[in-house]
Amino acid sequence: MLNLFNPVIPSTGITPSIFIILVLVSLALGGLIALIHTFRNDYTKSFVMTLAILPAVVCVVILMVNGNIGAGVAVAGTFSLVRFRSAPGTAREIGAIFAAMGMGLVMGMGYIGYAVLFTVLIGLAILFYAGLASENSRQLKKNLKITIPEDLNYSDVFDDILAKYTKSYRLKQVKTSNMGSLFKLSYEIVLKDASTEKAFIDDLRTRNGNLEISVSEHQSQSTDQL
Repeated sequence: MLNLFNPVIPSTGITPSIFIILVLVSLALGGLIALIHTFRNDYTKSFVMTLAILPAVVCVVILMVNGNIGAGVAVAGTFSLVRFRSAPGTAREIGAIFAAMGMGLVMGMGYIGYAVLFTVLIGLAILFYAGLASENSRQLKKNLKITIPEDLNYSDVFDDILAKYTKSYRLKQVKTSNMGSLFKLSYEIVLKDASTEKAFIDDLRTRNGNLEISVSEHQSQSTDQL
């Protein structure tokens, strides 16, 4: 048992059996981190899959550049370019990525025991803090759809009302309707207080000319949209 907390890579170098063991354990722990990430969280299939295989990729990279400072610096520079090809993520997604990479680094150094221990501790911490979020706060997250006439500037026409009634809001989609005479706006919002929902809708109605408005429960996206 204690041997798990010692590096399993022999001084003579990496062997095929050690390589396979490290990669398989990295995949297993990556899958555990990905599963924990889905707990009380909105996620996409592609992100969860990436999170599961990221530790194995980092592990292999570290195994290949172990002891080569020049190659290590080059790899670090390559990894830093990934952010320019990635969509902005939430704080929890960024934390999950760092956790997966950290575990991959530990595994790449050959410390299986410490990698498992790190994953368990980080996983418990994520579950604990995710559990602190009350069910009521999740119910405040809504999808808002507003229809407006074409002469309204949708970019900021509702900003003051949204700031009054919501903690946060994000315009997700704009599309035309009725031969271009109407715009349909789709927002993702988090209400400050569920009891003010009717007043919120009434204020929106006075701004959009009493056209159609809908507020619905926010649905987690477990699969990617095509």
